[in-house]
Amino acid sequence: MRAKQMQVGEPAPWFQGKSPLNPQFHFETVAGRVIVLCFFGSSKNPVVQSILENFYRYSHIFNERRACFFGISIDQKDELENRIQERLPGFHLFWDFDYQISRAYGCLIEDSQYPGKHIYLPHSLILDERLRVISKIDFTLDPHQHVQSVMDVVMQHQVPNSLISSPIHEGLAPVLIVPNIFEPSFCQQLIQHYESLGGSESGFMREIDGKTIGMFDHKHKRRSDCQINDQQLRTACMHRIHDRLVPEIQKAFQFQATRIERYIVACYDSNSGGYFKPHRDNTTKGTAHRKFAVSLNLNTEQYSGGCLRFPEFGLQEYSPPTGGAVVFSCSLLHEATPVTSGVRYAFLPFLYDEASVKVRQENKCYIAQSPYES
Repeated sequence: MRAKQMQVGEPAPWFQGKSPLNPQFHFETVAGRVIVLCFFGSSKNPVVQSILENFYRYSHIFNERRACFFGISIDQKDELENRIQERLPGFHLFWDFDYQISRAYGCLIEDSQYPGKHIYLPHSLILDERLRVISKIDFTLDPHQHVQSVMDVVMQHQVPNSLISSPIHEGLAPVLIVPNIFEPSFCQQLIQHYESLGGSESGFMREIDGKTIGMFDHKHKRRSDCQINDQQLRTACMHRIHDRLVPEIQKAFQFQATRIERYIVACYDSNSGGYFKPHRDNTTKGTAHRKFAVSLNLNTEQYSGGCLRFPEFGLQEYSPPTGGAVVFSCSLLHEATPVTSGVRYAFLPFLYDEASVKVRQENKCYIAQSPYES
């Protein structure tokens, strides 16, 4: 149990929680907008009912892109008796009947009068785009006052619809962009390799019951991949990464990459709306060894859309020129925006080092399916 409640500036704990529509909602994927976490306990309480109704008045703010609201219930009757429902977009719920989330956030304190008993402290937390605490506001007997105090903070820190200009949010994501890793003729060779063999549907990895499992969900990802099994072509890719990209990574991040995971050509096709919604690349045991991701475009000028975006750092989009690479930590939340016309081809390896080799070996027993797709 967390000894104290969350403080301003602290990173909010990540968790997987049960929601009405998703039994394993990964909370960390919602970064990139202002988040309100409302630990209300039970909607049976008339004060809570009024607080929620007051929040619902701000549906134009809680529209997923600018802000999101998450209510946390510890009362099973809220679910069983259907006393409260999600209102999408923008208003979500977590069923926290085992107190896992509430304990992580310090909502339970020991009752000094009754040893072994705990008191639930209802309050709202406001988190910034990087899931750090901006403000903590306790419940009061005046529902309107509580909601107004929360919304004052939300409005002050909300992400504007255009590129971020507020000084508090200025600055680009900590990524490295390096042109001329693959020459145009080699890019074309890789595209021809894909077109000659074709691609298969690409999934993503989730941890379920301690196992890393490959999954498919078109609402989350639409992409096809072709593995490069030709050893001569793999070696050509490896030499270019080693000679042209690894020294730049060492210089920028003081990290010596020695290993490459997966050799694939990925295809995002506008006909299927190719995209990959916000995710991180190292959140399961089977992917924990990954240190840096590389997104190397093979035909940038031949499609529209298909950019990288890092929601924790604003709305800026990144798209290197043909043969160029974007390198970033696998811990960063990122997305591939939809390809709106044409077809995007990219070479997408992960890099790691000798220390991570041991991690990968130790975690093999947790892999239910090969994690090359991600």
